[in-house]
Parts: sequence; C-alpha cells; structure tokens
Amino acid sequence: MARRHYHLPSLTSLNTFESCARQVSFKLASRELGVTLGAVSRQIKLLEGELGCKLFIRNQRGVELTRQGRELQNSLSASFSNIASVCRSIVLRGYQSDVTIAATTAFASLWLMPKLGEFWDTHKNIIINHAISDNASDVVYQQADLRIRYGAGEWPGETSTILFNDIIYPVCGQRFLAGKEISHPAQLLEFPLLQLDGLDPQWSTWDDWMTQLGIAGRKTSFRRFTNYLIALQAAENNQGISLGWHSLVGPLVESGKLVRIGEWKIPAPCAFYLTWDTQGKLSGDAKLLQQWLMALSQNPGHSKPISNND
Repeated sequence: MARRHYHLPSLTSLNTFESCARQVSFKLASRELGVTLGAVSRQIKLLEGELGCKLFIRNQRGVELTRQGRELQNSLSASFSNIASVCRSIVLRGYQSDVTIAATTAFASLWLMPKLGEFWDTHKNIIINHAISDNASDVVYQQADLRIRYGAGEWPGETSTILFNDIIYPVCGQRFLAGKEISHPAQLLEFPLLQLDGLDPQWSTWDDWMTQLGIAGRKTSFRRFTNYLIALQAAENNQGISLGWHSLVGPLVESGKLVRIGEWKIPAPCAFYLTWDTQGKLSGDAKLLQQWLMALSQNPGHSKPISNND
C-alpha cells in the first residue's frame, strides 16, 4: 500500500462513508455517488478493515452508526465543510469585480447593510459578497478581502484601522418598564437580563457593565443567547433588558423599537476596526470599498461615496 502523507485512509472510502453516514443509507449513498450498492459496501468494508472497528450496525431496518462511526462522521462533516468554504472563497476571488467583506450577523444587519446601498448606487459593477459569521475564526471569515472586527486593534497578520469607538447602555421594549420607576442602575438586577454568550471574549457582559458603574451586586441567572440579534429581538418583545452598543442599537432606539433606560452608560472597552491581510494585496475594487468605509466612519452623518477618481 502506498504511504500517504497524512496517514489517512483512502479518500474514496472516507467520501463514501460520509455520504452513507449523512443519509444513514447505503442505497441513497450509492445514488448520490453514482456507483453501485456493491461498490459502496466494499468501500465501507475496506475502511472498517483499515480502522479496525465497525462503523455501522447492520439490521433489518437498514444501518445505524456505531460510536466510532459517529465520531468519524462529526470530524468529516466539519472538515468537508471547511474545505467547501475554502473552495468557494477561491472561486469568488477569481472574479476581479467581486469583493468579500466579513462581519458578524448583528453588525452586518444593523450597521453595514443599511449603509451599503449608497456604495452600490455608485459602483454598480462591483459585486459585494458577504461572509457573515459570529465566529471570527471561521475559514470564510478569514478568507474575506475586508473584515470588520471588534477588539483592541491587533490581529496577527492583519492591518487594521479603527472605524469608531462605542458606548454601551441598557435597552428594552416599549412596554417592559411601563409604570416602573428606575432611578439607579442597580435596580436593573431585579429584572430579567438578557446576556450574550458569544464566541468573542472581548464582548462586554452585564457583570462588566455593572462593575464599570461601581455596582457591587451580582445577578446569577440570565436569559442567555449566542446571537446578539436574537437577544435584541427578545428585548424588543418586552422579554428582558439587553446591553446595547450604541452604533448597533441607536437606530432601533430612534425608531422606537427599543427604549434606552436612564442615562447610564460605559465606554465600550474595545472598538470596531476594519482589517485586511498585511501580506495580501487588495484589488482596486476592494480598495474602493475600504476607503468608502473609512470615510463613512469618519463622518457617519453623511456617507458620501468615493468615486473611482478620488
């Protein structure tokens, strides 16, 4: 047998197994792969022989995964997804008129998308692809031409420029505090608080906010979310109080969808930055979007698009 660099089993066998495991059916896998049922069975037997364990339990109803089979399926599913993302990114980068920008779900929805219309109106020939993820370690996020990040401004291998600093204050729905008098931020501990448990450790929590204001009390139970947009939706629906980053919730407060509670606020410990690869070279179209975003951040009240001649 030829020596494989990564000491992996046959890629054909792994691909066959992934299809069988995903569909929990040898028959459906054979249709998907365009091979005979016998060929599928042979590949699975070869893989089981090489690994020295059973991956499927055969029974009258069909097949089901063993514990080892589930472990292998989870690993292959994640690996194949990452490979697919990289391949899509390579294809997207093959078009000179395409620019990919990465941002979190909340930032893309609440800040970026409402403003990009002006850029599209001026640069109709540029296709903007959006890599939307709340995990900045995602391959799609890493492969973008431009990235919007929240942090201290330093990321290995990336050049960054600050877009803006921010402030953080509590927000809720129109009816949530109706008839209730709130005169001190410590009183907020008496109400349901909506906590974001995201992937970014730099994102401030309620404990951080209270500590900044010198409040000693602590709340032990929260309604927890892994998506900031959903947390804000719960606040808008009068289900609790959320922390609001002004750059993101400001328009919602202005429109009356959310209500700011009191005048208490803290400066956000981090800022929003625009970043790009230090070693990579931005295309002309990517530079246009980069300059437009930088100009917009410097004058948020008037987003004058940058023309090709600027």
